[in-house]
Amino acid sequence: MYYTHKYDSPLGNITMASNGKSLTGLWLEGQKYYASILPNGSELCELPIFYRTTEWLDLYFKGKNPDFMPDIHLDGSPFQMAVWEILTRIPYGHVITYKDIAGQIALQRSIPIMSAQAVGGAVGHNPISIIIPCHRVVGSNGSLTGYAGGLSKKIALLKLEKADISGLFVPEKRSAL
Repeated sequence: MYYTHKYDSPLGNITMASNGKSLTGLWLEGQKYYASILPNGSELCELPIFYRTTEWLDLYFKGKNPDFMPDIHLDGSPFQMAVWEILTRIPYGHVITYKDIAGQIALQRSIPIMSAQAVGGAVGHNPISIIIPCHRVVGSNGSLTGYAGGLSKKIALLKLEKADISGLFVPEKRSAL
């Protein structure tokens, strides 16, 4: 059985999901792949993990870097799990490129090269947005691309973290931020 809880954030409603013990999903309303891991029949309720996640989100949206991580449980392919693990290590207020992550995966697998597009697919399917910071991943040319929650929310999250986004741009407009 899966359980859900709603959180009202400055960026809009967020839905949390849990297996009853751990956080298994966190999505901005309207996000691509929204609640994609939830089977039909999840129950809206209060759980300790939702209180802990709310505490984390409250700190985060106050512009603070939470010093703890809610208990999370991820289900994905070995490749997705490897990418999501790298995402958890991106420092607050910093960005990394899809190409950098691909290079790390190639090193882990002892292969000469890994596709940045494949990494992008795994990043895009991250089921625990914000806490597993997929918004901190940018194109190698400085483009702010590929955020399932939308580019305006990606920019807002990076600005909240005081990340240096001065050299980044939105691909469609090619305008500096």
